[in-house]
Amino acid sequence: MNRSLPLAVALVATSGLASATPTTYAAGPRELMQRFDGDGSGGVDEAEYVAYLSVGFHARDADGNGVLESDELPPGAKPIARAENEARLRRQFARQDVDRDGALDARELLAPPRG
Repeated sequence: MNRSLPLAVALVATSGLASATPTTYAAGPRELMQRFDGDGSGGVDEAEYVAYLSVGFHARDADGNGVLESDELPPGAKPIARAENEARLRRQFARQDVDRDGALDARELLAPPRG
């Protein structure tokens, strides 16, 4: 696993949860930014971050009820609701947004997760 990627990014890239996202690693920081930066602004805002990292959740939620239940998860994983997953991603985004400008630049997106 590429240890320079934030934990959430690395988990999506390696877990098979993001079946609707590209299944290959980004070639570098520029390509990773392009994948996250849906509006091409040059920064990844919270909505883009949550949307990109939620693709795997939605792909796994086979019955569309907003909850990943045991039959939609790997063995041993605990059920999680969409709202709980998105709240976790928003907290992760806030930790990554070091300069608190509301958007992640490539440096912040690629930084190791913060406490």
